[in-house]
Amino acid sequence: MAAGTDAASAEIDGGPLDDAPPPRRRKRRVAMVVALAVTVGVGGAGALELGGRGKPSAVASSAAQAQTVAVVKTDLSNTQTLSGTLGFGTPQTVTGAKQGIITALPASGTTVTRGQELYRVNDQPVPLFYGGTPLFRALDRPGLVGRDVQVVASNLKALGYDIGPQPKVGTVITQAAPDQASAPAGTGPSGGASAAPTSAAPAAPTHTTVESGDGVLTKSLIEAVKRWQKAAGLPATGTLGIGDVVVLPGEIRVASLQTQLGQQGAEALMAVTPTGKVVTVPVDPANVGSIKQGDKVTITLPDNTTTPGTVGGVGTAVQGSPASGSGGGAAAGPNSPPTVNVTVAIDDPSAVKNFDSATVQVAFVSGTATGVLAIPVAALLALSGGGYAVQLRGGGLVAVQTGMFAMGLVAITGNGIAAGTQVVTAS
Repeated sequence: MAAGTDAASAEIDGGPLDDAPPPRRRKRRVAMVVALAVTVGVGGAGALELGGRGKPSAVASSAAQAQTVAVVKTDLSNTQTLSGTLGFGTPQTVTGAKQGIITALPASGTTVTRGQELYRVNDQPVPLFYGGTPLFRALDRPGLVGRDVQVVASNLKALGYDIGPQPKVGTVITQAAPDQASAPAGTGPSGGASAAPTSAAPAAPTHTTVESGDGVLTKSLIEAVKRWQKAAGLPATGTLGIGDVVVLPGEIRVASLQTQLGQQGAEALMAVTPTGKVVTVPVDPANVGSIKQGDKVTITLPDNTTTPGTVGGVGTAVQGSPASGSGGGAAAGPNSPPTVNVTVAIDDPSAVKNFDSATVQVAFVSGTATGVLAIPVAALLALSGGGYAVQLRGGGLVAVQTGMFAMGLVAITGNGIAAGTQVVTAS
């Protein structure tokens, strides 16, 4: 490689993600060939003999005439390039929880955001809320505390509704027990009506401490629910039941429908994905340990342009099986090798605006070495007793320690080796 090179990267297709140099036996064999090439390159004027103690006993007399290169100071990196699929990520099934008949469904490809209708049951809209806790109970009494209440509070606030102040963490909320209905009139010992009805003993109020992530169903929040329900075309009751809203992590894109109009609402309804395009890369489980969330990658698109990306997530479920294919995902076949899915976010979404689905190449960097002294691998001489040396332009040999191998270069250190030092290499 010519002097002045700033950076290089090695592409190890399908290989392990590590920085280890090639096995020593292989390097020695390659370097022996290099030594022979150097000898032939000087017209056979001399011979390089590798002594039994690992030091050469003679050097080519015409070494000054051999091809030389300068030692360069540069950055090296090892990469692994794998195939991935550009798309909208792994679909998630939305299962309805509201009893009734489905009367409206979105079209595939529709984007739905916070507060918008996702589908209709009994001709009433079921809107989308953002969050991590679905509504698992009826929110119908003041003083209820929980993460499901917080989902309602945060979404209404984000939609512009005044929900009033929320109690702070550590506040103890006293909730009155629901009204107890009077027991029916009893009968006397003789079978006649008793003199007066008997009433059940009133239930004691409950006390709940607000914890981090909790919301409280205050009177102000209930009023906000009523205003939102009226605007959304729902009965303005101020209460919410199971399935009245769909709770998902964020805005979604409808990938496909799994039901049809007239079916029951409490069943699998549709598959949805995030709205942002991502790349899904199946990785050998043996190699996935070197990939971390936040790692930077380079994506090569079908038109051969490249764009940067960031590892957004590393899966834990192994897809496929060499024996039976059990547990495989969409890309796993009956005899597919086991893989773990790695999700890559695209740093510049405009770079993939012309592609909805495509096979792309993703280069993962497994290791870097910055500011190292490097030479072409062909300039290394393997010593018979172990180790390596380089031959200087004047014919002298210097023992060196090797570092990272990348893109035909190798990092070296040794006495007197500096940037610009001329060393002999194979032509």
